Amino acid sequence: MAFWHKARKKDGWLALSAGAAGVTAAVVRRAADTKAGVKPAVLAAAQHPGSRAEAAGLVARIGKEFDAAEHLCSSVLVPGEYQLLVLEAPNVPVAEMKTAVGWKLKDMIDFPVLEATIDVLDIPVAPNGPAHNHQVFAVAARNGIIEALQNLYVEAKVDLAAIDIPEIAQRNISALLEPEGRGLAMLAFDEHGGLLTVTFRGELYLARRMDIALGQVEGPQEQRQQLYDRIALELQRSLDNFERQFQYVAVSKLVLAPTGSASLHDYLSANLYLPVDLLDLDSVFDFDKVPELRDAAQQARFFTVLGGGLRDEGAVA
Repeated sequence: MAFWHKARKKDGWLALSAGAAGVTAAVVRRAADTKAGVKPAVLAAAQHPGSRAEAAGLVARIGKEFDAAEHLCSSVLVPGEYQLLVLEAPNVPVAEMKTAVGWKLKDMIDFPVLEATIDVLDIPVAPNGPAHNHQVFAVAARNGIIEALQNLYVEAKVDLAAIDIPEIAQRNISALLEPEGRGLAMLAFDEHGGLLTVTFRGELYLARRMDIALGQVEGPQEQRQQLYDRIALELQRSLDNFERQFQYVAVSKLVLAPTGSASLHDYLSANLYLPVDLLDLDSVFDFDKVPELRDAAQQARFFTVLGGGLRDEGAVA
């Protein structure tokens, strides 16, 4: 999933995310054969605080520190910079899909479709399922936002190869954890809020946002009960709706991405019908070169860019 993609370069992906508080980055090298049991290696990671106005300088700094010219580089958008919607797939050839989706979006997004950069991600249908149930994810961002991001990387002298979204970064991690023939739900939190995804056979089927930030999840004990009740209720409703819509996808469990403590995991384990696992990214990645990422709090900070770094180097979408 990318708004665009350039030709392949050299050694793994350098994924960056430029937010209001600074820039986070990680370099990830995937094994040639992911089924061989070799973990993707994290070669470097950094987080530099700063304002949005300082982003180009921070990206340039990371580009020098990590020798960006030796890697493919992607930038992961932050919530608010794009809209993600689900709609019925237009009955058109694949080559015409983006254009047809654009016309469907004209009454669904809060800016003119002619001012939008659009990409489309397929949601697979059930084997022998009716064609009218075919849906797609549509990603729309203002042209001005995409152009400003491109200009930021030009100013930083970092060659940007792809633009991603956090939902796809989370899918990339979830896909590595799926039990054979079963779907996987994953819940992650960062400073922008919560994100629930469901993947099956490496594809994204569900992406739902929660207006609850990581700082709230691990906030004062006296505030947690009501917040955790709300999270559990939203999870239950979302997963129940998913099961009704995708009856052919059996969700095996919920995986909770690192938050820095185990309190939410303990609560969800006691209150959800699904098994709940607390993810340690050390089981997914080789952290030998960045051992500080074995810490759960650090994993929470770098979760999105680590997922962004898991792009398939041969993929163009």
